[in-house]
Amino acid sequence: MATAHITCPLCEATCGLSVTVENGTVTDVRGDAEDVFSHGYICPKGASLGALHHDPDRLRAPLVKRAGRFTEVSWDEAFAEIDARLPALLNDHGRDAVAVYAGNPSVHNVSSALYSRALFKAIGTRNVYTASTVDQMPKHFSCGYLFGDPFSIPVPDLDRTRHLLILGANPLVSNGSLMTAADVRGRLRAIQRRGGKIVVVDPCRTRTARLADEHHRIRPGTDAALLFALVQVIFTENLVRLGRLEEHVNGLERLAELAAPFTPEVVAPLSGIDAGAIRELARELARADRAAVYGRIGTTAQPFGTLTSWLIDVLNVLTGNLDSEGGAMFPLAAAGQVNSSGGRSKPFTAGRWRSRVRGYPEVFGELPVAALAEEITTPGDGQIRALLTVAGNPCLSGPNAAKLSEALAELDFMVSVDVYVNETTRHADVILPGPSPLMRPHYDVALYQLAVRNVANWTPPALPSDQPQEWQTLLRLTGIVTGQGPDADIEALDELVAADTARRAGLDPTVAGERNGPQRLLDLMLRAGPYELTLADLEAAPHGVDLGPLRPRLPDILCTASKKIELAAEPIVSDVGRLVAELGEKPDDRLVLIGRRQLHSNNSWMHNLPPLVRGSNRCTAQVHPDDAQRLGLTEGGTATFTTRTGKVSATVELTDDVRPGVVSIPHGWGHDVEGLRTAVATAHAGVNSNLLSDDRLLDVLSGTAALNGIPVDVTPG
Repeated sequence: MATAHITCPLCEATCGLSVTVENGTVTDVRGDAEDVFSHGYICPKGASLGALHHDPDRLRAPLVKRAGRFTEVSWDEAFAEIDARLPALLNDHGRDAVAVYAGNPSVHNVSSALYSRALFKAIGTRNVYTASTVDQMPKHFSCGYLFGDPFSIPVPDLDRTRHLLILGANPLVSNGSLMTAADVRGRLRAIQRRGGKIVVVDPCRTRTARLADEHHRIRPGTDAALLFALVQVIFTENLVRLGRLEEHVNGLERLAELAAPFTPEVVAPLSGIDAGAIRELARELARADRAAVYGRIGTTAQPFGTLTSWLIDVLNVLTGNLDSEGGAMFPLAAAGQVNSSGGRSKPFTAGRWRSRVRGYPEVFGELPVAALAEEITTPGDGQIRALLTVAGNPCLSGPNAAKLSEALAELDFMVSVDVYVNETTRHADVILPGPSPLMRPHYDVALYQLAVRNVANWTPPALPSDQPQEWQTLLRLTGIVTGQGPDADIEALDELVAADTARRAGLDPTVAGERNGPQRLLDLMLRAGPYELTLADLEAAPHGVDLGPLRPRLPDILCTASKKIELAAEPIVSDVGRLVAELGEKPDDRLVLIGRRQLHSNNSWMHNLPPLVRGSNRCTAQVHPDDAQRLGLTEGGTATFTTRTGKVSATVELTDDVRPGVVSIPHGWGHDVEGLRTAVATAHAGVNSNLLSDDRLLDVLSGTAALNGIPVDVTPG
């Protein structure tokens, strides 16, 4: 029997776990009490790692589709199939004929995080899509123009704040998102114990709302108007307190002008929050000692996601809480911090190219996933004919999911790097699996850049693997798309990736010694980082290294052309007129659809694990009793929900946890289509709420799909 100490790779919390293995079998998974960040905290997802490792449906060998059926093949056969088909498509139709899609799990995998870049660059396509335009691109867009870098995202200093305003987020269930924080419940309770206050703005009485001191039930999709009203009150009541930020700010007067129409009296009917309550929210925030504003999926996956994301940080600036202890601060990661020594070489800009069919702008090197289906099905130069997916399931997570699924069936060729035959990969011609999380190394390159405390933790593999690591698979694909064939020299390609990493870090690659793969790249990145760490330092600290609380980073972090915070950057404020037009609009009588988080779930593939599909983890349509009576719905009965893009029928759950006028269906379900190899998920199929989401209903600046606030027609049965 052996015990390994690892960092959980299943969500953004990065909790430390102790995994006990006996004769190759995972017998126990517990929280690591000595972990420097999580201190023993564990959630049901982390506890399910053993079930994931032993899942009989998890792929252990490549699959190739022959005569419409998947056949298990050797790795050499799989890569030979890819080499026989993919280079010809690139040669005949150009680099943009091949698209790539990366899902959320790829961010939680050090191999994918560090080696996908080389593969995507080698393909040379502008058709890059990720889950970011499903859930978070508005935050990258707004921070890019506010601070100059799309990854300069301030997070609440949870451990020192005394007033926390949360919008559209349920961190007690999600464990934080764009806010890496283990044991959020403990951290929020600590705010209250030190005399602070937590205020939640959410259409639903979530777990986080129940814990909060105050809860306001906003009408979905109106967060930007509410936040503008808070800004308006802060200006009109002379509550602006920039403090040391004053010399680092541009656009204050322009911001006041933009906020003028958003009086509490005008915003109250739209948002559903009383004008007096809006004023009190603004006053308490402005006068609080050590305050922070935080928003997540409910604020980004909506038609005004960028404006909402922008206004959250505008409020942190106006109240003097940006980059201040207990406010919203910029983490300083040990590795991969793009602006640890002065920032990007050029300020952020969006729209460097546009999608072929509807002309959506590129943001952060990506096009919106809402455009993917039409780029496949619309003939002409640049039409997508092949797709590579890396740990993604856009047929469940993307808008207008039925349209995308139909489009994938039209592709000439599709390759998926994934561990399941799921709703998306069932369309693939070749599936290349990776090892289980317990069989691969781990370091959260991206997520430590969003952590509420600066930490670093390296996880070696807990178990041996007879499968290639994903970085080796990605490099072998790189060899194919660069014309080196299916037997390219992986070691030589790895040397090239390491040399490029060293060049960008200003180092000689030989300083990493005999290491290879992610270990070598991470060692180089740590050596170039701000703490003078090496990978050997992390290897000697199996419970992680505590690098201290967040600390002020302005003005060094600013990368805008002016080297100041641009409160009223034109690419953002150009959309304010669209929001002004919403003022005075009377909502119709239709229910509006929102998603919801579940403690036992994070991504769609987790529904194939028996420990995570029991108890309260149900795919029901939550409806307020008043709406049910008006519409003729009954507890446990069935209701049909219809939009322009499709319809679903779901079991009704009556609860006053949801605001009247709202229906809530959790995301990531709908495992009832043909061709899956996920027996547990199929037995607990649920419904795919993204059959109802609309690929035309977007945040116009970032192209992010509006998965919340979707009007739906409802009928019993």
